[in-house]
Amino acid sequence: MTAFADEPLLEVERLRVTYGGSVLALDGVDFSVPDGGAVALVGANGAGKTTALRAVTGLLRFHGGQVTTGTIRFAGRSIERADAASLVAAGIGQVLEGRRVFADLSVAENLRIGAFQNRTGRPERQIRDELGELFPMLAERADQPAGQLSGGQQQIVAIARALMAQPRLLLLDEPSLGLAPRVVAQIGEALRTVNERGCALLLVEQSTALALRVTEHAYLLETGRVRAHAPTAELLADERVRASYLGTSAVPVA
Repeated sequence: MTAFADEPLLEVERLRVTYGGSVLALDGVDFSVPDGGAVALVGANGAGKTTALRAVTGLLRFHGGQVTTGTIRFAGRSIERADAASLVAAGIGQVLEGRRVFADLSVAENLRIGAFQNRTGRPERQIRDELGELFPMLAERADQPAGQLSGGQQQIVAIARALMAQPRLLLLDEPSLGLAPRVVAQIGEALRTVNERGCALLLVEQSTALALRVTEHAYLLETGRVRAHAPTAELLADERVRASYLGTSAVPVA
């Protein structure tokens, strides 16, 4: 993985977000993702993690939110006012919480939709074959409607669909939610490989297990503010941090 000190691909500075014009969700939040790095936003429910992702991906306006102050830069360019489609074309992929596959479409058709915004021009089949090596079920279930898959399989389809666009940065919102540990481990190993191939990751997780598997640096959010940040293993091994903000005990790195 790339060292945290490397040039940032995503930079968020002094970000302040409100909902409905009055409810303060983020207050002066700073974080960054290095080019080729892997970063986690961790914290309890309601800490502001998903709001931070929505601000980066241009989806905040659809949830009644707005950025009131602060800057968001991707590859050196300001993106606070960019729409979601242009951000995907620029190289930001996202996997929303709850998987959101096209249930009536086959696995192959879901992947084809992801390839519409392929920014590299690489052949769709080549990308699909590479993803099939990471997730063999994509080929095994290619003709099956995505809505008939298990929760874990749907999450894999959602991740693969985002990767079909060949993003420079992949954002994932609670990808381990509701999944069996075996599936989480499989997804973790695949995301490590994706990161090693050069795609930066920003992972929002309440569970610490996947963050420990995949990321190298973590920011702890609590009530809309960054309370601490450090290398992931160091931050999540701090019992005071875990007891105060996460409500869990230390988890060994797998």
